[in-house]
Amino acid sequence: MDLQLAGKVALVTGASMGIGRGIAKILADEGCKLAIVARRKEPLEAVSDEIAARGHERPLALLQDITEDGAAERIKTAVIDRFGRLDILVNNAGGSRPFTGYGTREEWDAGMNLNFHAGRELTHAFLDGMRERKFGRIFSLTGSTEPPAHLNAGVPPNGAVQLWAKALSRVVGRDGVTVNCISPGRIRSEQIDNVLLPSEEARQQWVAANIPVGYVGEPEDLAVLIVFLSSPKARYITGQLFHVDGGARRAIP
Repeated sequence: MDLQLAGKVALVTGASMGIGRGIAKILADEGCKLAIVARRKEPLEAVSDEIAARGHERPLALLQDITEDGAAERIKTAVIDRFGRLDILVNNAGGSRPFTGYGTREEWDAGMNLNFHAGRELTHAFLDGMRERKFGRIFSLTGSTEPPAHLNAGVPPNGAVQLWAKALSRVVGRDGVTVNCISPGRIRSEQIDNVLLPSEEARQQWVAANIPVGYVGEPEDLAVLIVFLSSPKARYITGQLFHVDGGARRAIP
C-alpha cells in the first residue's frame, strides 16, 4: 500500500531515544522530511546521523526543552524557515514524575507543563497552517489514567491530553486535520530498560504475567501505527485513543 507520505513534513518531539527515535526513523523510511526535537545534543545528533546514513535527507535537529517559555514559537519558526509547513506532529516528549509525599505545587505544575501544556501549545502553534492547507495529523503519546500505588504528577496529564485531543478533533475535523492519542504499553525505552524492567529476568516475569504476545514491545511496534494514521488514507480516523501494548490492557480488571 502506498501511504502517500513522500514529501510530507513531520515533527517528532522527544526524538533522541526510544519511541521517539523509532517513530522518526520509520517516518523517514516512508519518505517524510523530518524535524526532531530533544534536550540532549549527542543522542539527537546520533539520530540525525542514523537517518542520513539510511539514505534520507538529514533531519532538522532542534535542541530545545519544550517546557521553556516561547519554545513552541521557536520550534515553529525553525520548521517553517526550513520546510515552509508542517503536516505531521508527534507529541512524544513526556515523562513520569513520581514522588514519595503529596508533592508540592511546583512538582505538580512541572508534571502538567511537560505532559500537557507543552504539547498543547506546540499543536496550537501549527494548527492554523494545517487547517488552511486542509491536511494535518496530530498525535499525542499519553499513558495510563489508572492511578499507581503512589502519587505521580505524570499521570493526571494523560487524562487531560486525551480529553483535549478529543475536543480538538471535533473542532478541526472538517478541515482535514485528525487528532489521535496513543497509549504505549511496555515498549523498550530508557525508562523501561533502566527503571521499570532493568533486567532480563524482570522483563520475562512481566511478559509472562501481562503480555499475551510474549515480548516487550520495540519502538517500531508503535511507530507503524503512527505511520499508517499519518497517511491521507487514514482521513476517517480521528478522536481516538489507541493502546499499543501487546494485549496487556484488560477492559475488566
